[in-house]
Amino acid sequence: MQENLVQKIVEEVLQQVLKNQSSPPHDGKIPIGVSARHVHLAQAEVEQLFGENYQLTPKFELSQPGQFAAEETVVIAGPKGSIERVRILGPARSLSQVEVSWTDAMKLGLKPPLRISGDIQGSSPVTLIGPKGSVVLNEGLIIAQAHIHMSPADSARFNVVDGQSVQIKLEGIRPIILSNVVIRVSERYRLEMHIDTDEANAGLIQQGTLAEIVHHQGSEPSSIPVKVQSPVVEKVEKPSVYHYDKKLLSQIEVLEIEAQEIVVPKKTIVTALAYDKLRELNKTLTVRAE
Repeated sequence: MQENLVQKIVEEVLQQVLKNQSSPPHDGKIPIGVSARHVHLAQAEVEQLFGENYQLTPKFELSQPGQFAAEETVVIAGPKGSIERVRILGPARSLSQVEVSWTDAMKLGLKPPLRISGDIQGSSPVTLIGPKGSVVLNEGLIIAQAHIHMSPADSARFNVVDGQSVQIKLEGIRPIILSNVVIRVSERYRLEMHIDTDEANAGLIQQGTLAEIVHHQGSEPSSIPVKVQSPVVEKVEKPSVYHYDKKLLSQIEVLEIEAQEIVVPKKTIVTALAYDKLRELNKTLTVRAE
């Protein structure tokens, strides 16, 4: 079995161990993580940028279990400019995605939509340049919607559900209120709110600053993740069926695939947490006959 497949399975075993652990208490407050511009890559794009069979090299672990900042960086380029040494976050995903701030987007000369991570259909194109080649993504550049990662235990503690929008007060030198902050709930998440550098600069917010929920927006929270649509991009309907051809289907891919039915080859390994996530999201898994 290939090394990257083993790594994914080990990661999910560790997540299974952490499944019933809740995030440390913060007296009703939520720690803030300031997310600078970064890139998520599918393995195919990793190899185009860094060479055949190349594997990302972990530099340091991130706050969310199983996630890491890689040693590798790329240049992101647009029609008006480029930004060098943009960090790649691992592990490799099923789809490539680039997250920037609005200030970054103006430097690149692009108008990416405001989206929840993973929702890239109809988003802006962008060019990535690595040491071994370049990749033109027809879609994938977004400005990440402010969101809060939390475990099911945290969700119960704060009385919120996955996909719900809330209003948040951010403490600091210049306290600010952010609306339409999306709740994201998973057993693999630790409690943390993610904002981008523009939002942090607006409130003079530093990493580790605390926030609190001050208003639950909407009388009937939806269990479906909220999509924040850019006014310049038309809404694209989600596909009903997704044909998945890789050797391993983990819960990360299940979360990233928007279709309600996922079709896999008979030889594809489906992890236990992937099955759990399929049931949680009411998705259908179909095994394709070879």
